[in-house]
Formats: sequence, structure tokens, C-alpha cells
Amino acid sequence: MKMTDVLIIGGGMAGLTAGMYVRRAGFSAVVFEKMFAGGQAATTYEVENYPGFPDPIAGPDLMGRVLEQTQRFGLEISYDEVTGMDLNGPIKKVETTKGVWEGRTVILATGARPKKLEIEGEIRLTGQGVSYCATCDGAFFKGKRVAVVGGGNTAIEDALYLANLGCDVHLIHRRDQLRAIQVLGDRAKDDDRITFHWNTIVTAIEGEQKVERLQLEDTETGEKSTLDAEGVFIGIGIEPANELLHEKITLTEYGQVLTDFDLATDVVGVYAAGDVRYKSIRQIVASAADGAVAATSAIRYLMEGPCQIPQDN
Repeated sequence: MKMTDVLIIGGGMAGLTAGMYVRRAGFSAVVFEKMFAGGQAATTYEVENYPGFPDPIAGPDLMGRVLEQTQRFGLEISYDEVTGMDLNGPIKKVETTKGVWEGRTVILATGARPKKLEIEGEIRLTGQGVSYCATCDGAFFKGKRVAVVGGGNTAIEDALYLANLGCDVHLIHRRDQLRAIQVLGDRAKDDDRITFHWNTIVTAIEGEQKVERLQLEDTETGEKSTLDAEGVFIGIGIEPANELLHEKITLTEYGQVLTDFDLATDVVGVYAAGDVRYKSIRQIVASAADGAVAATSAIRYLMEGPCQIPQDN
């Protein structure tokens, strides 16, 4: 059994930033990441609103720099899946596929994952033309007809990325206007490689061994139609990755972790950062800030113990 000061669950921007702050303060920390360091930010095509970069930077490049920076401080990253946690008591335990770790504090930075359409053919054809990450899988569809589902920033960024690969892009949105920020929406509307299908939903994804077509329905008239496509990229939002947290910590009705001003949860010595927690904005810069705040609170806890709030007489 291994012991460390801070156990950090999740290796996205929030987790890596937290780890960097903890190590810089002289405490030990380990980040657990079951896939690849960088999280959702590492799958983002282009980041143009992160401070310090006058020109847009690719998500993988940005997170590569962050990872390199954490290594300068000696942050340990364990590419291992967390299978269980015991958050009670002064010593916390984290179970992984490779063993059990103990720590004095825990920072939950498990992030979020893409929402699914929950329609026929989606699960069966995932990896066979159904994707939730254009920057991950878009190269397989160069020059082909593809669909993008959604109207927010993620969907529009995916559409632009795929159009840049020479794809014939069909953007399907259930409303008659985009939810994406105006600069992205205008860019997509000005791109003649992107065709918009307004007030439209996908009711089924069809194909034998791979995606071949989509069944569509007009939300206003109920009219049904078919769209031939070799790929469909789903960008309808995210949901918190909280499987390990139920009945261990207080969650909102939407499954997000509740925290206070210092990002402390209702379990002493446990903090949360990034998209897994309840907050109003989900951006890379906000996750970095969360990581810094959670780490600073954990460091204060390690040095002073839990903060005692004065009670009114």
C-alpha cells in the first residue's frame, strides 16, 4: 500500500494543475488517469481563448505543454483506473486496478463525458462511424460526407474541423438557432462546406457494419427524411463522470459535486475541481483555476487541518 499527501483523481486540466500546485508547495501527489493525460482539452481541435496564446493553439499541443510543466515539478502520474474509494476518516483510500493508495487528502477531478443521443444504432455503431470526438476520429473521414449533431460550441468546432478536412458536413440541430458563441456560429455559416439542418433531430443511425445513413425528423412538421453519411459526430453536451461518487459525497440532481467557495466538498479533506463539480462555466481556463483553488485548499488543510467556521453566539 502506497501513501501520499494528495490523491488526485483525473488527469485533465483541473487535475494536472492541482498536481502542479501541490508539488510546487513541497507536498507529494499522484494523479490517476485511466486513459491519457489532458482530458477533454486534449481532444479539442483549436483553443483560441486561453490566456497567453495570441494565436490559436491545438488542444493536444496546449495540454502537452501543461504535462511537460508538471513533470518539471516531479508530479507522478499513474495511468491506472480507479475502481473504488474510501473517503472517510483522516486517511483516504483509493483502489485501482494495480493496487491501493492511501492519502491525507483527495481532489476529485474526474471531469465529464459526452452525452449520448440514446437512439437506435448509436451504441452498435460506435467506433464504426459514430464518434464523440472529431479531432480524434475526423482524419478517417477526409473528403467524405459526415453529420454533426448539436448546436453548441463543441458541435460547431467539430463541424469546422471536419470541413477543414474536406468533408461534406451536415450540421443537424433541433432548434432554429445555434447555442454556440457568435464568432464560431458566423464562421460556420460562412463556410459553404457546411449545410445546416434546422429544427431537425436524428431518430436512428443505420448501417450494417458501419454508418451508412441517418433517419431524420423535422421537429415542427414531423416530416421524416433520410441523410446518407459515412460518419456522425455527436456533440450535444457533457455529463459528469461520477460513477465512483454516488453515496460517498453530496451531488446535485444532475450528478455534479457540490463544493463551497474553497472547492471543499461535504467530506472533510476532499475537494473537487473541473467539470465534475457544480458551476456555471465549463471552459479550459476555468478548470485550470479550479485546480489551483482546490490544490491551495488541500495544501492549507495539510498544514493547518480543516478550517473551523466561527459559530454565531
